[in-house]
Amino acid sequence: MGTVTLGVSIAVPEPYGSLLQERRAGFGDPAAHGIPTHVTLVPPTEVAEERLPGIEAHLAGVAADHQPFPVLLKGTGTFRPLSPVVFVKLVEGVPLCNRLQQQIRDESGPLARELQFPYHPHVTVAHGISEEGMDRAYEELAGFEAAWTCRSFALYEQGADGVWRKLYDYEFGSGRPIAAVPAQGGSPVDTPTTTTTG
Repeated sequence: MGTVTLGVSIAVPEPYGSLLQERRAGFGDPAAHGIPTHVTLVPPTEVAEERLPGIEAHLAGVAADHQPFPVLLKGTGTFRPLSPVVFVKLVEGVPLCNRLQQQIRDESGPLARELQFPYHPHVTVAHGISEEGMDRAYEELAGFEAAWTCRSFALYEQGADGVWRKLYDYEFGSGRPIAAVPAQGGSPVDTPTTTTTG
């Protein structure tokens, strides 16, 4: 058996997910269409394929231990000059995202790993592109706002073509894995509430 590259994220539901993905492409980010819009919980991690069943059971257990919570995205931020990233800020739901990622990466579990940077939940809208493109992303999405009730997180696998595909959603409260491979990252169990774009 070989290895697979996995990631764990909260999918940004529709219509916001596709909207931000299209905007990311429009800013000149060539990776945009291979990365469903998301809030990262565990960054790309290479694991042995035979560990997948244990990872899936672990994720189901973490999800069962949590309840749905409100998420609000509002405005933009950047990690420049430390890292060439512009993002939409998570202004509600940060403590719960932090708790989730800590549990998922717990040193006793199958996805234990160190992070390159301190955990900071966000939604990337430009990465590694021209300064002009990143400036546009920062300015043009400054008025973006989206809110929904997050009811799950998802396990993704990166294909040989570099595209990230959702394998399962793990529903909060039950841990029930829901098979889902949508074109974009909208979770079938995430319900949008309000949005204002500017």
